[in-house]
Amino acid sequence: MQLTSKPLRKLGFLTIGLFDEADPHRGHESTLRIIEMGERLGFDSAWVRHRHLQYGISSPMAVLAAASQRTSRIELGTAVIPVGWENPLRLAEDLATVDILSRGRLNPGVSVGPPNHYDQVKGALYPDTADLEDFGHERVRRLLDFVRGEPVTDFSGVEGFEVFSDRVQPHSPGLGRRMWYGGGSLRSAQWAGEHGMNLLTSSVVKAEESEDFAEIQLSHIQTFRAHHPDGDRARVSQGLVVIPTDTASPAQRAKYEQYALRRMPRTATPQGPARMMFAPDLVGTSEEIVERLASHAAFREVDEVAFALPFTFDHEDYVQILTDIATRLGPALGWQAAP
Repeated sequence: MQLTSKPLRKLGFLTIGLFDEADPHRGHESTLRIIEMGERLGFDSAWVRHRHLQYGISSPMAVLAAASQRTSRIELGTAVIPVGWENPLRLAEDLATVDILSRGRLNPGVSVGPPNHYDQVKGALYPDTADLEDFGHERVRRLLDFVRGEPVTDFSGVEGFEVFSDRVQPHSPGLGRRMWYGGGSLRSAQWAGEHGMNLLTSSVVKAEESEDFAEIQLSHIQTFRAHHPDGDRARVSQGLVVIPTDTASPAQRAKYEQYALRRMPRTATPQGPARMMFAPDLVGTSEEIVERLASHAAFREVDEVAFALPFTFDHEDYVQILTDIATRLGPALGWQAAP
């Protein structure tokens, strides 16, 4: 079955990295082991979510720095860092450092908007500037400039025994081309394209011109590429929740199906004042998932994916799901595992 104009070129996965408050090491270690396993299975990329003041990964750069020393080939990404929580200059330093440590394997994904529950957290996060902070695209533009090596200061040179640079150090020359924007609206897709970023599309979009998820996502991809210097060659990665059941136990299948069923009502109509649309989780055999993807208008436009792992499953569930994706679903989509 021909799904896209070309076979699936890059296959990745996304994990939230949950942990128990009483034993956070176990959860973080599980995330690192999952990334190591992903490399052994031939995945092209592993992505981590970002969660502040929750029981998930709050410091993705620290986690990916550790992952970079336990892997050698797999690309490491964030989907996504909400830059409203970040100082763009400091974040640029962290990104460049991890990219150097990983030998050019970092794929930072970012998003804009005020921090979640801003009224409750602003006193701790920005005690003196809470009402002055700009949480729009300008914050990402500053980050891009710093990552791409634009001057940060008009001072450089030697002062005593110390040498100073006028741009972020270390500088990683290829990192600027591997910056991703997590967009769910037409405006974000256009902005990402105009600024030469790559586009991360997920299982959540804003219902602007339609109430059909695939149609909305397709319009975002087309808008992004129409405004990107690389046109149709501009990189887009899709991140649907995909749960193959080929080798799952009966208990696992029941759990997966119940998980998807509980989340199904939110996929029927736009949710909340922002009119957010959610894609249904894809649960079934690899053959069944291939058939559903074949009819997905946005999937047919991409040759990269980072399938999202469900939030609350156990480590052994992720092992089964990733193994089925790498050995059954991926090849059925035309993907070839990395050597």
